[in-house]
Amino acid sequence: MLSSLMYVLVPMPCLFLGGGSTQFLISRDGGGWIDAAKFLTGASTVENLAIPIILRHANMIETWAMFIEFTSLFIFVCTVMCFHRTIGDAH
Repeated sequence: MLSSLMYVLVPMPCLFLGGGSTQFLISRDGGGWIDAAKFLTGASTVENLAIPIILRHANMIETWAMFIEFTSLFIFVCTVMCFHRTIGDAH
């Protein structure tokens, strides 16, 4: 449940603070809102990696459940990269 919530929250900084474009994530340009969007996107991505590891370390989930979470994160990242490539080709 927490991971599915994080998958909804990860693109929100990009949508609200980055103007809906993914180009700002790979640029070196800065600014208040752009830096905040980069930080929030990075923080939520790290949370998607850290939460399953912490839960596994505390023996609250099994190892296979942790790997299922990592697989879903990998699929999500691939989806975002395909979206970024498609939007980049459209402009």
